[in-house]
Amino acid sequence: MKKMMMTLCALVLALGVSAQTTEGATEMTTMRLTLQEAIDLALSENPTIKVADLEVERYDYVRKEMLGNLYPSLSASGTYTYAVVKSEISKGLSFGADNTIAAAAEVGLPLVVPAVWRSIKMTKVQMENAVELARASRIDMVNAVKKAYYNILLAEQSLAVLRSSEATVSKTVEDTRVQYEHGLASEYNLLTAEVQLSNLQPSIIQTANSIDVAKRLLKMYLSLPENIDIALVGTLDDFRDAILNGGEQLSTDVSENSTLKQLDIQAELLRQNLKLTQTSRMPTLAAFGQFAYSGNDMQRPDFSAMMGGGATGGTTGSTGNAGTAEAVKKSFYWQHPISIGVSLSVPIFSGFKNTNKVRQVRNQIRQLELQRDYVAKSTDVQVRSSINNLLTAREKMFANEKTVAQAQKAYDISNTRYKAGAGTILELNTAELSLTQAKLNYSQAIYDYISAKADYDQIVGKEE
Repeated sequence: MKKMMMTLCALVLALGVSAQTTEGATEMTTMRLTLQEAIDLALSENPTIKVADLEVERYDYVRKEMLGNLYPSLSASGTYTYAVVKSEISKGLSFGADNTIAAAAEVGLPLVVPAVWRSIKMTKVQMENAVELARASRIDMVNAVKKAYYNILLAEQSLAVLRSSEATVSKTVEDTRVQYEHGLASEYNLLTAEVQLSNLQPSIIQTANSIDVAKRLLKMYLSLPENIDIALVGTLDDFRDAILNGGEQLSTDVSENSTLKQLDIQAELLRQNLKLTQTSRMPTLAAFGQFAYSGNDMQRPDFSAMMGGGATGGTTGSTGNAGTAEAVKKSFYWQHPISIGVSLSVPIFSGFKNTNKVRQVRNQIRQLELQRDYVAKSTDVQVRSSINNLLTAREKMFANEKTVAQAQKAYDISNTRYKAGAGTILELNTAELSLTQAKLNYSQAIYDYISAKADYDQIVGKEE
């Protein structure tokens, strides 16, 4: 959140944001954006991109976790036991302890662990896959932002054409009304002009609404709050020179296509998984060491006292039992054994589980190879189709640009004839409609080209 706010503040200062406040309440704020600024903001603030970056970070932790399996392990434990009732081997004589304290430490060091080694290599491939998924998210986001940006430009330019047509038709209506009032034009001419003006209103309203929807979509991609409006820098005509001059060289090379690269990485993951499965048949070797420290206050026979008692003549009966009970001593006795060694584990038979696991993975590898071949062919068709769309849109621009000039000239002639009384309102309306449609077609051709270019960049794996 802090990063997002800092980014927004920087944009506000750099792009000249104007804000109005009334009695402490903030109203709509306008932010001017170029296409590159919109892309940069989306790549830094969109949640989809952040999630993809966090996934890369997560797999880095997974890799470090797997490396931890190669490090020595150390564990410690401790116990205290108090004997409420001790067992006796004879009346008055017990070898049980009232209090027992024990502490132990164990260290282990893996020496030969094929499964861990293979798992570490597998996590590296998983990291590559996460990075490629993050790159795919950025490519998709760039494509979405570009198209949303282009949609706004198309709608704004279309609205400008319709507004211009509305102004032209409005002037025609006023001129026709003046002529009608002076008896120089029929009521039919006036009604026809007014109908044409009315027919423009639904298109103007619909286009204005489409601008609002397109801006909301772009704001969603940029993670902008509702109280910020966006104003785009430039128009569709700004792309004209770059398009008509041929633009950059187009290639059918799809080696950087994200979908194909993901499939290649998934195939490598399956191959690593196959090797990991095969490691279950290999032996493992580990070294270990153990240290224990324990003590108790168990009663032990005092042989010197017992022999001394025998030298004085001894006793029998109850006296003898009492002498035996007294012939023990009680002290805290400590032990601290240390041991080291190695452990070897050799798998011999597991009920054909490993064999069937290997077969499953090989089956998955074969499926992925078939899928990859099909996607490669499909991607080749897509990139060639995209190039054809680009070339077609460029040719349409050449034709539509000439058509606009011709339609403008035709309208000027019809307007002059109509004002001079030599032409009809139908000729003028037809010429005006042709001019408006030619301008709209020209704007659509520019949009078709830059939209197809955005799709082409996505297919070939270009991030920006």
